[in-house]
Amino acid sequence: MDRIEELMREFTEAMGVSGAEAEIFDLMEKHLSSIAVVEKDRLGSFIGKLAGKSERPRVMLAAHMDEVGFMVSHFTGKYIRFNPLGGWWFPQMLGLPVRILTARGDVPGVIASKSPFIMEREERDKTIPAKDLFIDVGLTGKQKPESLGVKPGDPVVPVFPFTVLGGKKTYMAKAWDNRIGCLAVVEVMRRLKKTSLPGTLYGVGTVQEEVGIRGAVTSGHSVKPDVCFTVDVNIALDLPGSPEGSTEKLGDGVSICIYDATLIPNVKLRDLVIEVAEKKKIPYHFSSVPFGGTDGGRIHLNEAGVPTLVIAIPTRYIHSPAGILCRKDFDNTVKLLVEVIKILDQKKVEKLA
Repeated sequence: MDRIEELMREFTEAMGVSGAEAEIFDLMEKHLSSIAVVEKDRLGSFIGKLAGKSERPRVMLAAHMDEVGFMVSHFTGKYIRFNPLGGWWFPQMLGLPVRILTARGDVPGVIASKSPFIMEREERDKTIPAKDLFIDVGLTGKQKPESLGVKPGDPVVPVFPFTVLGGKKTYMAKAWDNRIGCLAVVEVMRRLKKTSLPGTLYGVGTVQEEVGIRGAVTSGHSVKPDVCFTVDVNIALDLPGSPEGSTEKLGDGVSICIYDATLIPNVKLRDLVIEVAEKKKIPYHFSSVPFGGTDGGRIHLNEAGVPTLVIAIPTRYIHSPAGILCRKDFDNTVKLLVEVIKILDQKKVEKLA
């Protein structure tokens, strides 16, 4: 594996569901503390400051650290009940290996249900509701989860290894949403560390995006940005059954999001990004999502308002145990952000309003 692939493995195999992002914070600090001044807001978001020639403009580059997962709710004998953290399609939970993060260490298990071999036909043909699922950690007899240190409120994280797929151009892993955004923040700041930036760059890893876009609010108050780029995944539509004419495909370049349910982006900022992409011959396409949102939906409402644009990486099977994305889409996203941030001075930012 090359350096980027090793970073991908490190970040995706790390465990950090909503409300338990400390391991991801530590990874971002590990890779950025030598080039940026690192702070933590009181909700747990990572803030890395890379100073340029001037304090302003303050450019915020934000990606959420949390992944979808679960939380222990209560026990049914030797079995563990849970609440989903983030948007899950329930059939994808069944049979999923997980780890419960307890104060005494990680407890491995699997999400399970009543055996289909004892179900009536009608029951087998229906989707099993989430309330009927549980986590089996292999207890027998009179053993109880409490004996392993499991408590209600403990985070539960999916388990899946980072895998280089055929052709070595695509990768499969859990938590691309949004560890790939975190990696983009790390790599953009690394490439800009020796650049004479016109303003100040804040690389931010937010918490609790999947459960209500919460860390974007607190980190936005901390940074007080003049302009913001949110880096996230987008839903790849190059699958059987997808709408005809879909542009969101692996390998087709950077996704510039023109609409979601929480954000209508700043049009002038969009046009500036397009101008840079075309000048530098960086492939891009437009995307829109009729529901859902990103950290940008909250950050653009900070104080008097922040010109904001979502830059995304097409990804198959987000919010599932294993997603797939393309290396060159990541590389082009990093390149585009680097080129835009290098020229984003105060004069250009003032023209965005």
